[in-house]
Amino acid sequence: MARHNLNDLLYFVTVAREGSFTRAAALLGVTQSAISQAISGLEARLKIRLLTRTTRSVSPTTAGERLLNAIGHRFDEIESELDDITQMRDKPAGTVRITCGDYVSRHTLLPRLAPLLLEYPDVKIELDVNYGFRDIVADRFDAGVRLGDTIDKDMIALPIGPPLRMAVAASPGYFKTHPKPKHPRDLMNHRCINMRMQSGGGLFVWDFQRKGQQVNVRVEGQLVINTSPTIVDAALAGLGVAWLPDGEFDPHIEEGRLVRVLQDWCAPFAGYYLYYPSRRQPSPAFSLVVDALRDEMAYR
Repeated sequence: MARHNLNDLLYFVTVAREGSFTRAAALLGVTQSAISQAISGLEARLKIRLLTRTTRSVSPTTAGERLLNAIGHRFDEIESELDDITQMRDKPAGTVRITCGDYVSRHTLLPRLAPLLLEYPDVKIELDVNYGFRDIVADRFDAGVRLGDTIDKDMIALPIGPPLRMAVAASPGYFKTHPKPKHPRDLMNHRCINMRMQSGGGLFVWDFQRKGQQVNVRVEGQLVINTSPTIVDAALAGLGVAWLPDGEFDPHIEEGRLVRVLQDWCAPFAGYYLYYPSRRQPSPAFSLVVDALRDEMAYR
């Protein structure tokens, strides 16, 4: 097969997977028009339409889906073999892609991975900050980070931090005009700062536990925010009561900018784990990342 035909097939696989000419062009480092012309030429040679194009999306036709299933994994195998060859160099190299949440990326991943990046300039790390549950195999991530009780059993999982605790906090100014809650249900009479789940679109239910008693509260308020740093900012501004992992609030509580309440209702729970599919020959770059993130205290 001519070399340009191989490029056409690669362009088709990338567009079909990304569902976008724009994203495919960015990944491949070519123009959208070049990709469009190549795929049109491929469709003309095969005499069948491979992609359905609308103003908002691109998706494979039945024939396109069949072609994608037939050749997509072969490009993955070629890419994997090229990566393996790259790893034969003296220095570890390559890209490690990890999907994770905002909190763990700032408080755990970046602090531990920074020394690695400084020591190994040929290692690249891509953090996909996402609150939803990504399929790391389908989305071609090397690993993901989730709370320990949410990981599929067929994954390898290792702890990268201690158990976590949630915290409820608001500004001193807020509590000057609102009584501090004594019980989680008291929060229903407060202005609370909600967080929306990216995966399902619903609002998080604030859950509490004390001495075996479980209490779940659906709070109300004027604000709904989907990133934790902005929730902290809103709490500091006196706009309501916030509920986040305690590490988000600790420096502000220590300096008196926030006041913590309901601490005896916030029980510890399983912390964050790095998880990934079983792999026979992990790349040197991936092994370095695993070693950097491994929480040695969890194994003692």
